[in-house]
Amino acid sequence: MTDDATGSTVLPRSILLALLVLIAAACWLWLLSMARMQDASMDVAAMGSPTMGLGWLLFLAVWVVMMVAMMFPAAAPMILTFHRVQAGRSNRGEAFVSTWVFVAGYMVVWTAAGLGAYAVATVGEALAARAGMSASTAARVGGGLLIAAGIYQLTPIKDLCLSKCRSPVGFIMTSWRDGAGGAFRMGLVHGLWCLGCCWLLFAILFPLGMMNITAMAALAALVFAEKSLALGLWLARGAAVGLVAYGLVVLAMPRALPTFPAGGGMGAAGMPSMAAPMTMGQAGGAMGR
Repeated sequence: MTDDATGSTVLPRSILLALLVLIAAACWLWLLSMARMQDASMDVAAMGSPTMGLGWLLFLAVWVVMMVAMMFPAAAPMILTFHRVQAGRSNRGEAFVSTWVFVAGYMVVWTAAGLGAYAVATVGEALAARAGMSASTAARVGGGLLIAAGIYQLTPIKDLCLSKCRSPVGFIMTSWRDGAGGAFRMGLVHGLWCLGCCWLLFAILFPLGMMNITAMAALAALVFAEKSLALGLWLARGAAVGLVAYGLVVLAMPRALPTFPAGGGMGAAGMPSMAAPMTMGQAGGAMGR
């Protein structure tokens, strides 16, 4: 399909969906390879560190790949709805804006969130190290974060953000802006609603392990279900119960946390480790081995 006014080609909806699925799948494969490489290296400090022992730039790259893998499936209905509206405008001879402009705005929000996550994780590690926090205490902090994430699932702000994400047509009708700048802004706004809905769910990856593929897959499935399925609201509440229950278990038994070190000493459970940051060059060398 070609827009005569602009000469641009509008992708069929099925091809756009296939591209979103392929991109997300490629990111999942890359994350699996990274997790296997980390396991093979037996770098306990990096595995327990919320920054994974990475410098900020490499952490941000990994974070963006994680967000694409985990969020593209959940964001697909909104992206496809935006694309359908733009395709209709193209058919009527009106100005057409590529859907990827909307996606770019959406990803800017998650990239900025990654920078914030790295800053918080770095400060948290430094404070934990300065305080001489034990692995058990750090694990209990992680348990508290799990409980907080569960409680947040039941709050009005969560319900508001989730309602915005569950209604693509409603969002398009109330937030529409013309032009490329408008499409980018719409992506930003949707990204902010999405962040408001999911930020604490992603925060629990710190105590669970940033490269914990099982945890990532479970969270991605939950986010998709919350936003896309008819029972999404009930699933969100069920997840709240599960998170609070697991958090209470961790408070009582810190070893129930996956990042708790085998020896029970310092340097894991998502906080106390102060591994030297890996540079881009070191990471590239590790991936090449």
